[in-house]
Amino acid sequence: MKILVINGPNLNMLGVREPAFYGTRDYAALTAFILESAREAGVEAECFQSNYEGDLVTKIQQAYGVFDAIVINPAAYTHTSIAILDALKAVSLPAVEVHLSDVSAREPFRQISYAGMACEKTFMGLGFEGYRQAILYLAARYGEASR
Repeated sequence: MKILVINGPNLNMLGVREPAFYGTRDYAALTAFILESAREAGVEAECFQSNYEGDLVTKIQQAYGVFDAIVINPAAYTHTSIAILDALKAVSLPAVEVHLSDVSAREPFRQISYAGMACEKTFMGLGFEGYRQAILYLAARYGEASR
């Protein structure tokens, strides 16, 4: 099974940006954590991060026929991007949404997740662990089907 892990804007600033919400570990540590979690789950993973909405949409589209599932943290685009929602719907791959912080306990504008409307599950507020849970969920649910 191949999982594409997509991270949106400002996640490249982990460790610097609002450590109270996002922790002190940097993006390189997150990528290493994701790849190790995938290896432990017996699946292959590729990580991608961009600050640009169009790059995220293009990467989702390119996943079609290449990956079996998507883990996505659209970051701020969670609450604004119908384009990312439409891309996820277009490729029809199983998708799981992840957020490092508990966005449901934050500002009112963070209460809508457009991307989440195309995802079958969301893990939030678990920090890096949310990515492991997303990978384990997808591997358990779809791993055998993709072999």
